[in-house]
This record gives sequence, C-alpha cells and structure tokens, in this order.
Amino acid sequence: MDIARKLELLADAAKYDVACTSSGVNRSGKKGQLGSATQAGCCHSFTPDGRCVTLLKVLMTNVCTCDCAYCVNRVSNRSIERTAFTPRELADLTIGFYRRNFIEGLFLSSGVAGNPDNTTELMIRALEILRHEYGFRGYIHAKAIPGASPELLQQLGFLCDRLSVNMELPSAASLALLAPDKTKTNILAPMRQICDNCAEDAESRALSRRTAGPLAQRKTKTAARAFAPAGQSTQMIIGASPESDHHILNLSASLYRTLSLKRVFFSAYVPVTRDPRLPQTDRVPLNREHRLYQADWLMRFYEFSVDEIIDEADPFLDLEVDPKAAWALRHLDLFPVEVNTASYEVLLRVPGIGVRGAKLILRARRHSTLGADELRKLGIAWKRARYFVTCKGAYAVPGADFSAPWLRAQLAAPIDGGAHGRRSAKEVPGQLSLFDGLDAQTGHVQPKMPAAPSPLPQGRGGEELLLAGGGPAALPLQERRTGAQRRLEPKSGAVPGNGARPGAGRSAPRPQTAPRAFAALKPAVEALF
Repeated sequence: MDIARKLELLADAAKYDVACTSSGVNRSGKKGQLGSATQAGCCHSFTPDGRCVTLLKVLMTNVCTCDCAYCVNRVSNRSIERTAFTPRELADLTIGFYRRNFIEGLFLSSGVAGNPDNTTELMIRALEILRHEYGFRGYIHAKAIPGASPELLQQLGFLCDRLSVNMELPSAASLALLAPDKTKTNILAPMRQICDNCAEDAESRALSRRTAGPLAQRKTKTAARAFAPAGQSTQMIIGASPESDHHILNLSASLYRTLSLKRVFFSAYVPVTRDPRLPQTDRVPLNREHRLYQADWLMRFYEFSVDEIIDEADPFLDLEVDPKAAWALRHLDLFPVEVNTASYEVLLRVPGIGVRGAKLILRARRHSTLGADELRKLGIAWKRARYFVTCKGAYAVPGADFSAPWLRAQLAAPIDGGAHGRRSAKEVPGQLSLFDGLDAQTGHVQPKMPAAPSPLPQGRGGEELLLAGGGPAALPLQERRTGAQRRLEPKSGAVPGNGARPGAGRSAPRPQTAPRAFAALKPAVEALF
C-alpha cells in the first residue's frame, strides 16, 4: 500500500479523537535543528470532516485487538481496511509536511496492535527518529497505550511534549459494558505514573537551577529533555452511556485535583458503528458537549465549584442558557452589581464578563468612572452583562422585569444582529447564490432564493453549479460598468461556475469543497517518496 493511501486511512481514523491541543510549551528554534513550539499553538490545518486542527493527527495503526463498541477500529469491524505506518514512514511524512509548511507538530495515537508494549515501541521508534535523527523541536502529543510497561511509558514521556490517556467513559460500569478489554485500573495506573514523573522531573530541575552556595553546578551544555513538559490530558465520550453531567463534572474536578491534569476533553458520541449496547439514535449531542466545556471552563478559570454549577437534584446542564447565566438566574439576590465598586471575584460571576474583562475593568476604573460606552470599548459582552450590572448607580435596562423567567427569556433568545454591521440585514432564508444581482442605485446585493437543485451535468463545471445553487440552466455572469451604474449580463462561452472580476480576463479559482481537502495534499505526499 502506498504512503498516500495509508495517510488517507489513518488520518481519517484519528478524526474522532478530540484531545488535541498544542498549548503549554514555549520552545524556540535552535541552530541545526527543525521546528519550534509556542504556547499560543501551531498553525491551523483542516481535516476532511471540517474540524480545524493544529497538528498532523494520525494513528500509528488502525489494527486493534480491542472490541470497544463505540470505536470504528474495533477488532470485530470487518468493513474497514487495515494498515500501519512504519516508524520511518511516519517520521519522513511528518518532516515532509513540516518543510512544506503544512503542519508544525504531530498528534500521534494508535490502535493496540498485538499488545500495548509492541505498539508503544513502534511509537517510540518513530519519535526517536524525529527528535534525534531529524532534530525536530516542534510540538508532539502522544497517546499512551493502557497496559504498556512503566519503562516504555517513561521513555515515551521524554520524547513528547504532552502525554494523554483516554478515560474513554465516565464510569467503570460503562467501561465494562462498552469496552470490556479496558479496565479502570489499566487506565488510572499510567495516569498516576505520568503525574508522578512530571512532578519528580520538575522538582529535580528546580534543584538543578539553584545557583547559590558553594555546591552550585554549572549548567550542562546539552540539557536533558523534560518529561512531558505540557503535562497530561484525557478524553471522555459523552452520550454513549447514561451518566449525568453532575457525575461527569465531579469526575473532571477529581482528575484536576488528584492527577494534576491540564485539560479534560469531552467528545460527543458519534454513531459510527451499530451495536445494541449503544444508543439507537443518529443525533450527536454537540450542544451538551458545548455546555460541558463551558462548565469545565468555569471550574478552571472562574473559581466555580461543581456544586455551584450543578446539583444532584437537577443533574443535567441547561441546554438553553450557559452554566454561568444559569447560576446567576438562581442567585438574583446578588445582582445587579455596581461595576465601579465590585471586587474581582464578584465581577467574574457576572454573565458577559470574563477573566480578561474583569481585569480590564479593575484597571480602567482607577482612572475614570465606567459607563455602558466604556464597558463596550473594553470588550465586555454588553448585551448579556447589562441585565446584571449597574453603571454609576443606574440600572442599564430601565423598566425591565428583573425576574428569573423574564431574564431567562432574554438570555435564551437568538442573537440580534443589531442596527449596523454585517448582521444588521438579519438572516436570509436559504443559501445565498453566487449569481445574485446588484441594486443599481445602492450597489447592495439583492439576495434571491436558490433554484431547486437539478441533476448535475457530466463533465467539467458540475460542482461549481451545485455551489452556486443553480441547475444546468444557470449561466455565468460578468460584471460591466457604464458610468455610475452597474449591471450584470450573461457571458457566452465561459466555463460554468467561474465568475470574473470587472475588467479581468481570467476567472477566479474554483472553490474547493471539504471532502476534496485530502486530494489537495495527495500530490505533496507523493512528492515525498
């Protein structure tokens, strides 16, 4: 099998793993070596399903001995094509993409091929080629395989920037039902080892940096790499098992507290396989996933506890309003607050005011008294915050019914585009056509409902007509100018779907659809070998 086909299969198999982030490492470039890593992240790339990722995200192999009900790569799935990278192929592919500025890092996971130790050894060999032979200093995130030996896990940690072990499911009962080959002990043991190794490595490095005293040592010219300097993360599948949001958030808080995790990722269950143990629905709970991320953010940065966000009596998050607004509606006796006198902790509790906004308010009110205009300039989400604050002693929404039902209706209402800007024209029903006319007086686009799609013609131009929203009768148009007026006239003999600029003889580039994203990379892959 050629390398392009392997990349197509193994990159597609890795798209369901969302525990992919490049934050936490700041490492500059070095002469004679490749790459760097920054805390702000790496350059963006796009997967065929539309996800925006920052790394080359692939599996070492999609061969797996486990039979997890929710996984497309499970051993009982006979409908997929199996393949694997060799360590040399993966290293060469990563460096080739990096040199062409497609990526700046690597996210490497794998199925369990044979046994966990064998799979981990293949991953270590690929990373050793990258780090030692190519001198690659970019960001690498590796997935540890549950059940691998501690020695191999420690070796893997010194080669990558972040390690992660997937929790898979929020409870041991669901794990035994849907992933019988994995146990709670096999998952928590490597997570505990990673936590201990990170702490031990940080302590030893802190001791070595001490320069006071007669026993101070000179810094070696070639310092050893740190053990997983970006820490560890984990991922849980949401919606495949019956656990409540209250249970999931308590588990996340426990992982942050006991294992020093940097991030807990939530992945909405995507029905890629059919199994009687799984929910019999095609709906993906993306809104629930979004609310869990918001609640997780409140715990990590806004000093909220789990009991403040959600309680056992009502164990699921409100899908209509965000968790912070839901907390404010339950504690209206604390609102409204005066923005010119409220403390930092109180400002963090106001919907529409974030960590950055609260700090800017504290800094700005040292020099002036803040009102609505000043808060807008500071970047506060004023349309949300105005219901819970006063400015200069005056309530921002005079005549409002300050009650939970009324405020909830305002917060759950669709976003208003406002009286100016791009969204002022409201939402136009249907999809805009590429061939909308222009008003001769104002120059504004006059949107029209797209015609009913008809069968695509064979040959060149079919995809462009579909993107334009028209059928075979849709003709390309060219814009002409006559004085101050502008009009559109059909141009015969043009390639369908390629609009032209005024006064230009060449057509615009053809738009590329998401399913063809890999096709654009295939020539570059073939050029590597």
